[in-house]
Amino acid sequence: MTLTRFRTEGIALALAILIVDQAVKFIVAGPLALQSRLQIEITSFFNLTWAENRGVSMGFLTANTETMRWALVALTGVIAAIVLLWMWKERARGDILALAMILGGALGNIIDRARFGYVIDYADLHFGEWRPFLIFNVADAAITFGVLLLLARVLIIGDKPANSEPAKSGVQADGPSTPEKTAPGKPGHVENDHA
Repeated sequence: MTLTRFRTEGIALALAILIVDQAVKFIVAGPLALQSRLQIEITSFFNLTWAENRGVSMGFLTANTETMRWALVALTGVIAAIVLLWMWKERARGDILALAMILGGALGNIIDRARFGYVIDYADLHFGEWRPFLIFNVADAAITFGVLLLLARVLIIGDKPANSEPAKSGVQADGPSTPEKTAPGKPGHVENDHA
């Protein structure tokens, strides 16, 4: 029952990310008309800046033709399917939620590529002329946080099979894990000479 709840939470998180991502992109492209305005200054270090990403992260695999566009949609669709399968087989809640973030973000960007031929990016964080990231969107942020969370869990928690099952406190399948001191003459009497 717990695993079913974890999976349900994962699917709900992925859908929430997808909905928020598409809603923000709708607002940016529609009511704010960012495509024609190109940039809206929000603070001294954050702007809304219109960007059309026709590739994947860091400009790799740029789709310059319709064939390349749909090939990229198919490739990212396969990756999203693999993430969903991995999420479904995963047992640890933290890993399921991290994979859900990646899945929700991937689906948001896949929808953009299928609809427009590019991913709408708009979040422009900068300090003077220095930009720690390329212009990004909610989907990109979710994917990044999901990957970082997975890496952190691997590096900090490691591969501990006990994570998915609660530990049995002091009792093994074949009896107590430590000798118990009982009164002499009673069944199961064990004297502990080191007490």
